[in-house]
Amino acid sequence: MVKKRNSRQDAIRDIVRSKSIRTQRELVEELQSIGYKCTQATVSRDIADMGLRKLPEGIYVLAEDLHLQRMVSEFVVSVERAGNLVVVKSQPGTAPGVAAAVDAATLHKVCGSIAGNDTVLVVAADAEAGQDLVGLIEKLRMTRK
Repeated sequence: MVKKRNSRQDAIRDIVRSKSIRTQRELVEELQSIGYKCTQATVSRDIADMGLRKLPEGIYVLAEDLHLQRMVSEFVVSVERAGNLVVVKSQPGTAPGVAAAVDAATLHKVCGSIAGNDTVLVVAADAEAGQDLVGLIEKLRMTRK
């Protein structure tokens, strides 16, 4: 039972980081589409256990990603990928803060980051993880406080 819950919650993390989920129903449907048999009540408990929060736009975000969301939405100008490397451009002087937020979020398959004044280089484990990171940053850029 604990193993199922942990596996389901890992799937929820991946879904919330990769898609804009607005309702518990949407989350249940996403989980069911990848093979999890669960109810809205189960997902509701998972949301509480995991500390998921809703942004003002109505999108679920992981509690550990809130700081990252704030930094990205306020300071990131652009993001692009070259293989497993992700280059994040930010407003002058803000790259160290953005890099710290990326590192603090402990994103899956993200090895670390190096920051200059207005550029962050993030090293992902592989090209797919790099693309996932670009997608997450783009999603977070679209949210505003």
